[in-house]
Amino acid sequence: MKLHASGPGGANTVTAYGAGYVSVNGQRHESSLVVLRDQILPWAPRRFDELNAESFAVLEKLDVDILLLGTGERQRFPRPELTAGLRNARIGVEVMDLQAACRTYNILVAEERKVAAALLIE
Repeated sequence: MKLHASGPGGANTVTAYGAGYVSVNGQRHESSLVVLRDQILPWAPRRFDELNAESFAVLEKLDVDILLLGTGERQRFPRPELTAGLRNARIGVEVMDLQAACRTYNILVAEERKVAAALLIE
């Protein structure tokens, strides 16, 4: 699905997504990533079953208020002990499928919220 082409104030936005990819600002990504307003970071887990404490430790260091976790084609919830560090860092976590995470990220970044989307592209 193709989304809008330009982002608010130069912020990174998801411009398209589909089976096995996400495009940010028109650039196609075929592996998991973290999208922030001003940067795009690679993210080690390739699939949901590869999520572990290290996967989330990286996310705890982000300067965001909200983390959207896109879990692939369907919504799946990680074990609570994996996201405990995010709660301790006062980062709200919303878990959704990849498509919903992409759409929600665009809305929140347009509202100038401090948001990141950690996207598993399976």
